[in-house]
Amino acid sequence: MKKLLLLFFLFPMLIFAQSDFQLAEKLFAQQNYQQAKPLFEKALKANPGDLRSMEYLGDICAVSKDWKSSIYYYEKLRKSKPFEANYYYKYGGALGMLAKESNKFKALAMIGDIRDSFEKAIALEPKHIGARWALIELYLQLPGIVGGSETKASRYADELLTISPVDGYLAKGRIAEYFERFQTAEKYYRLAVETGGSKTTYQKLADLYKNKMHQPEKARIVLAEFNNKTKS
Repeated sequence: MKKLLLLFFLFPMLIFAQSDFQLAEKLFAQQNYQQAKPLFEKALKANPGDLRSMEYLGDICAVSKDWKSSIYYYEKLRKSKPFEANYYYKYGGALGMLAKESNKFKALAMIGDIRDSFEKAIALEPKHIGARWALIELYLQLPGIVGGSETKASRYADELLTISPVDGYLAKGRIAEYFERFQTAEKYYRLAVETGGSKTTYQKLADLYKNKMHQPEKARIVLAEFNNKTKS
């Protein structure tokens, strides 16, 4: 009888929490993040174990560049569901962004956790594309003395090539561009365009021509080619 009475009193609260969550999801989809945030917080307060609300709140904090708060939510998600690859990926990403805004000594102390989070995401989901991209950027931007390595970045680019050829070519182009091997980067970006043909592939090639190779006319032709393709 007591359990029945408890359910009777809790049922309206659960209904309202669900309504808050559904409205918050709609606002989030419309990119009205600041309006969605208090509704997700309210839903989470009504149901403290709601992983979906936690993840949305972590994402909203990340969009707002409130890295410490996003790390707080992603950490709770990791602990609540330790076999979900994306939670490690998001945690590592937020940690990496916080490191970029921190002083050198604090950032160096965070490198191990950032790398481990991305590697864990790959271990849990062997075809995880985002985690490999994150590791490529990490190894490119770290000084060699603390683990930066073109070889390691290239290894993840090779893995991407087998999982998603477009991402693989873009990654190889990114590495070549980072080390100012612009003709090699051009080759890989062109392969990405031929393989995928997405706006991103055309944009990467056009940006290379315009900003690195100082060939604005080629950039214009590339973008015009994409525009003509989308019209047809």
